[in-house]
Amino acid sequence: MADFSAQALIQGLIVAIVGYASSVAIVIKGLAAVGAGADEIGSALLFVGLAMGIASILLSLRSGMPVSVAWTTPGMALLAGTGTVAGGFGAAVGAFAAVGLLIVLAAFWRPLAALVAAIPKSIANAMLAGILLKLCLAPFLALRETPVTAFAILAVWLVMLRVARLWAVPAAVMVALAAIVLQTGGQAGISGGFALPRPVPVLPVFTIEALFSLALPLFVVTMASQNITGLAVLATFGYRHPAREGLAVTGLLSALTAPFGAPTINYAAITAALCAGSDAHPDPARRYVAAVFSGIGYILLVVLAAAAARLVLAASPALIEAAAGLALVAAFGGAIKAATEDEAERLPALLTFLVTASGFSAFGIGGAFWGLVLGWGVRAAFRAGG
Repeated sequence: MADFSAQALIQGLIVAIVGYASSVAIVIKGLAAVGAGADEIGSALLFVGLAMGIASILLSLRSGMPVSVAWTTPGMALLAGTGTVAGGFGAAVGAFAAVGLLIVLAAFWRPLAALVAAIPKSIANAMLAGILLKLCLAPFLALRETPVTAFAILAVWLVMLRVARLWAVPAAVMVALAAIVLQTGGQAGISGGFALPRPVPVLPVFTIEALFSLALPLFVVTMASQNITGLAVLATFGYRHPAREGLAVTGLLSALTAPFGAPTINYAAITAALCAGSDAHPDPARRYVAAVFSGIGYILLVVLAAAAARLVLAASPALIEAAAGLALVAAFGGAIKAATEDEAERLPALLTFLVTASGFSAFGIGGAFWGLVLGWGVRAAFRAGG
């Protein structure tokens, strides 16, 4: 309590609100794409919110560092692009559980952690960019279907980028939600009143297709674009959080909550900077309080899970994709830059990007896996030939 400050409390709650509003549409779209219904999505949001909150509070209090935890937004974009696999949503839940266990394994088994670390930065970022491309195009494709609303969403986003960058995506999401309420307020039970989310157990199904199409790409994306990046962000502010502890906690909570539909959680990157910076507190030793309150904020926000699921699922897909896509534009730009900035790595990276973005599938296994295999293989062949 001696470290408590109103500044840290406010910053922590802002982090939770911004993190939730900026990407909840992506999470809902990803879950729906792999076969989840409204009740299952509400359950997933309930348990992933609890997992993020518990992990943020536990890791921050134990270490005295501002450790922010989030859902895997790029991973949810992967689900949106992959779609349903054999076994339906149960297979996706099995993939979530498998990813959680792989993250725990990476925490304690050095060869697996070394294998993830060995994935070239250019190839991992190219795969991520390929996953994100389709959603990043959505705001502009929406101009054809709903030109007035899509233009309003884009305009608000651009204006807010200029005057209050932190709130640009949440503001765009609010415009999209307002349009959705106007269009669907009397449909799909939205006008039937507020309802709390409830647990919906889903029996995990483990299939080869889901392992290669969902679990392995999701594991790579989560480790390369979220966990490694999140740790790097903390390090830039002078915090050296023990990766083994963070991976073990987030992986275990992911595996335990997966049977209720919850997707994977991981170290946060963008919100990590918000909690670790001077806006949280002038004293670096007291900034962990902001991360603790961000965790409390995520737990409080789970009451919105059922309403968010019903509202988003009743909306025009174009509007949801437009709002979700704007939340990923910055991540896409960063991934493309990191993938192509080294000329020697550019061609293998571009092959990875193009195969992943193409939606190519073989043997029931999606393009993200084949893009990773092809790009990494071509890169190795070029290096061996040189």
